[in-house]
Amino acid sequence: MKISRIAANLLAAAALTGFLGGSLAHAHDDAYLDTQKAPNGGQLRMAGPFHYELVVVRDSREAKENPVYVYLTDHAGNKVSSAGASGSAIILAGKQKATATLKPDGDNRLRGMAIYSSDPEMKVVVAIIQADKKTEQARFTPLAAMPGMDHKH
Repeated sequence: MKISRIAANLLAAAALTGFLGGSLAHAHDDAYLDTQKAPNGGQLRMAGPFHYELVVVRDSREAKENPVYVYLTDHAGNKVSSAGASGSAIILAGKQKATATLKPDGDNRLRGMAIYSSDPEMKVVVAIIQADKKTEQARFTPLAAMPGMDHKH
């Protein structure tokens, strides 16, 4: 009995450290999430117990007022209610810095507006305060080329 418990612990440790295909160890890191097709065409990031999907305007050559959307899901891709949540998205695009105040806008979406251009080097930090007052944050490069997404159909 003692040997089977040790074997089970070793097997669990191997799975968690990636020796069994690596799917559990790296399932939700940024590199893995960049290979996944986001439901709303944005970029996915892990934020504590959530996935945030950031959607920004991709074709605004000049800085102007544009929407910013953040969709909330759990790690299985199930929608998480945005009711009672609030947040911000700090956008660095070119030499511009803008902040969008995010408010609930649908079942699992927050929306805000900010003045930004669609710069491929754009960086965005999203912080969301859930209804229970817990705050999670994620960093995005929403317009950067994503690995595995450069092929044509």
